[in-house]
Amino acid sequence: MTSSPRATLSSGVVRGTETEGVARYLGIPYAAAPFGENRFRAPQPAPAWQGVRDATRFGPTPPQLPYTGAIGELLGSVRIGGDDILTANVWAPTEAAGAPVLLWIHGGALERGTAALPLYDGTVFANAGIVFVSINYRLGSEGFSVLDGAPRNLGLRDAAAALEWVHREIAAFGGDPERLTAMGESAGGAIVAGLLARDDSRALIARAVIESGPLTAQSPKKAGRVTAQLAKRLGVTADRDSFAVLSPEQLLDARTAQSAGSSPLGGAPGFQFAIDPDSLPRSPHEVLAEVDTPLLIGSNTDEYRLWFPPEALAGISELKLQAARLLSRIPRRAVSEYRAAFPGAGTGEVFGQLVTDMMLRAPLSRVAAARPATTHVYEFAWPSPVRDLRAAHALELGFVFDRLGDEEARRLAGPDAPRDLATEMNAAWVGFVTDGDPGWPPYGPGRQTRLFDAVSSTVTQRRTAGMDLLPG
Repeated sequence: MTSSPRATLSSGVVRGTETEGVARYLGIPYAAAPFGENRFRAPQPAPAWQGVRDATRFGPTPPQLPYTGAIGELLGSVRIGGDDILTANVWAPTEAAGAPVLLWIHGGALERGTAALPLYDGTVFANAGIVFVSINYRLGSEGFSVLDGAPRNLGLRDAAAALEWVHREIAAFGGDPERLTAMGESAGGAIVAGLLARDDSRALIARAVIESGPLTAQSPKKAGRVTAQLAKRLGVTADRDSFAVLSPEQLLDARTAQSAGSSPLGGAPGFQFAIDPDSLPRSPHEVLAEVDTPLLIGSNTDEYRLWFPPEALAGISELKLQAARLLSRIPRRAVSEYRAAFPGAGTGEVFGQLVTDMMLRAPLSRVAAARPATTHVYEFAWPSPVRDLRAAHALELGFVFDRLGDEEARRLAGPDAPRDLATEMNAAWVGFVTDGDPGWPPYGPGRQTRLFDAVSSTVTQRRTAGMDLLPG
């Protein structure tokens, strides 16, 4: 049985769908379309509407290009045309009242991804009594350019505006704004960290989940390297007026040309957060170590195996590894200790583990050890049989959302992934969102870490020898 429930918001009434006890509302604007006079400007309030707005379809997706090459065969994409890209989607138990709220922020290296991916369906969380919300935000050049005359970190500002919208409107869907958990993976995890680093946004977040998210923001000069190179390629100045006359498609084409020929050791610069007094005064890793927001944080054992296919790893010679070591200021001793910790691993695999730990595991371990607040740490270790991915980046998503039958999850995990593990992980996330307890002890001096595998266990965190020698 399907019905057409309605919710009354401050901007108007929306009509969604209801199936088997879950109401779903899609494509609700939380801010105005960021094009025309709003392009490269801070998010503006969404205009109100008259009558009842249809909320049965996802809104337009932010300008982006699909993944290419080997990673494009594993990670899907959805493209929906239109300008009204700053939208939210809600899944809610039909009888919800004062329910906990989960705000989901997708990943994609700050230049790809969308809440419209079927993998991110919120039904399983709504069935557990949670009001689930997902959002889109500006990506790539539209969201993270460093331009003279334009605000910085626009994609992060979008997420902050969405968080404010959720806090303001979620009671209309049966959610309790005081029980809001922000959750993201990869770049989405970085955005959650960025929200926690802002005093105004952090005040709206009761708990947070960061899955495989980078925690560091850069100086404007370093974060702006990608923008400066794009401007040079396009023959324009890196300022708002010059970029605003270029179409999103021109910027995407220039980004494609800029990235052509990139390799694991010599890629084009990527989009990153810029330290900025208005939108991100301090790097998230510094703030997370100080604030008292309860946090669930973790990474996957073999993150790098999504980014670097086997042929790329095989092409990393000792000479290239040493060049990368010098460029990244990694001590020679750290490389030696990683070799000892991974006997039999090739040079490319040693490099991949160094990358994983530098980007993700070392920063999260330092933050977890320093935090005064409750912190639960996990490591996802189940090895996928697909393309020797092992426990690669993004693999855990099909388990967290308990959607192993979804095409996106099957491409990464194969057809026979352990469903009991998906049930276990989803229950842990539900427990954390609901009452702050995922089912294992906080990190603390014992460094208690939940190791998710075919048979999961709570262990002392498996720190790679040499991790403490890594810069940062």
